[in-house]
Amino acid sequence: MLRLSQLTRTPIRTTPQGRPDHLIVDLNDDEIFQCPFVFMSDVGTMVLGSLEAERLRKYLQRGGFLWVDDFWGDYAWDSWVREINKVLPRREYPIEDIPPGHTIFNALYQVYEVPQVPSIQHWRRSGGGTSERGAGSAVPHLRGIQDERGRIMVLMSHNTDIADGWEREGEDEDFFFQFSPKAYALGINIILYAMTH
Repeated sequence: MLRLSQLTRTPIRTTPQGRPDHLIVDLNDDEIFQCPFVFMSDVGTMVLGSLEAERLRKYLQRGGFLWVDDFWGDYAWDSWVREINKVLPRREYPIEDIPPGHTIFNALYQVYEVPQVPSIQHWRRSGGGTSERGAGSAVPHLRGIQDERGRIMVLMSHNTDIADGWEREGEDEDFFFQFSPKAYALGINIILYAMTH
């Protein structure tokens, strides 16, 4: 949020101490309907109850935007697809790759490919590797689910951890230069898309 406010003119909510004020919202909490943008991480391990699925569907159909990130490999993908299918059935709401010319790739910054950002722990342990599940997660994807008007409601960055490019920027200079600029460029583009569509 801080970088969003620094790199764009987007105002953010802050605490009395001046820090970004993040809001953690439960799907069963009515506060979710006040959030134009929701971010979830590691959704390959998530299980949605029927009430949560119903409320998430209402949130998305009322104009909400969900971005899910940091889930790797086929098992996590299949698990996520099973859960999001409870919310938005695939026969009505297919999952599609975001094409290279889409607004998300050039809303503010020109992004030519989906960066594969590993967790900083994996990057260190592997000596600079980026694919956290080996060959099974070698290719990062950006996919979406659109409403009937073509607005992306759900965005999925799979086989990458875009948020680690933001979260870990101050921990290692090499990690920062290799991953953070690309992670911020894509992240800011996504937020600008979500807030304007």
